[in-house]
Amino acid sequence: MFLFFLYLMSAFYVFAGLMHFIKPRLYIKTIPPFFPQPKLLNLLAGAFEIIFGIGLLFESFRSIAAWGIVLLLIAVFPANIYMYQKGVRGIPNWLLLLRLPLQFVLIAWAMNYT
Repeated sequence: MFLFFLYLMSAFYVFAGLMHFIKPRLYIKTIPPFFPQPKLLNLLAGAFEIIFGIGLLFESFRSIAAWGIVLLLIAVFPANIYMYQKGVRGIPNWLLLLRLPLQFVLIAWAMNYT
């Protein structure tokens, strides 16, 4: 079961990271306006998600990758707050609100592999 959730987490972050490159506008519009270079930040977030997701698969890099995911989840939390405040067309506001505490669940999940 441990490996199933590890592979699931890895796939989740690799997929999410790839989506930053496939649908960049979707992610760029969620970056708060007070952050500089939103296009660059989107690419960096996507690249790190892919790198950390792959890193989880290798035991020698797993702890570093998991800590990277924790830090990334903390770093993108302002975007989650901004999404909730601004609203996203097609996503109910209650779902955006639910996304906020979900971030802590994702952090706890990643902490299992540190």
